[in-house]
Amino acid sequence: MELHTKYHGIVNVEEEEIIYFEHGIPGFLEERKFILLPLDENSPYFIMQSVLTPGLGFVVTEPFSFFKEYEFELTEHEKEALKIIEDSTIQVLCILSLKDPFKETTANLQAPIVINHSKTLGKQIILNDTSYTTKHKLFQEAVNK
Repeated sequence: MELHTKYHGIVNVEEEEIIYFEHGIPGFLEERKFILLPLDENSPYFIMQSVLTPGLGFVVTEPFSFFKEYEFELTEHEKEALKIIEDSTIQVLCILSLKDPFKETTANLQAPIVINHSKTLGKQIILNDTSYTTKHKLFQEAVNK
């Protein structure tokens, strides 16, 4: 199917590439279908593009490349909602808030997106009782200078 996107123009996607968010994502509850598009070849960044709304695309990245100590545990309820079993292919992403200059960009570590690619299911998990926030500087060296 042809999909109009915010950053990539018109792209062809297969139905099995669509990630379904049963309850949408906070702030966008009606948005339940997304696809992941690499921002550029060999880039650590992706666009999580809405299938419903062409102008809605979130810039995301895998947080472990930037935050080596980042970790959290999924509850049994979250695992059930995502139909996670032992051999599931899981990906964790975080939504970025782009800044100018780019080195000031922040990552939302308090609400990671967990995708079970085996079942094409996604969920944004809100972490409670954590030191993680919605605005961690992506480039830590920028904090120390």
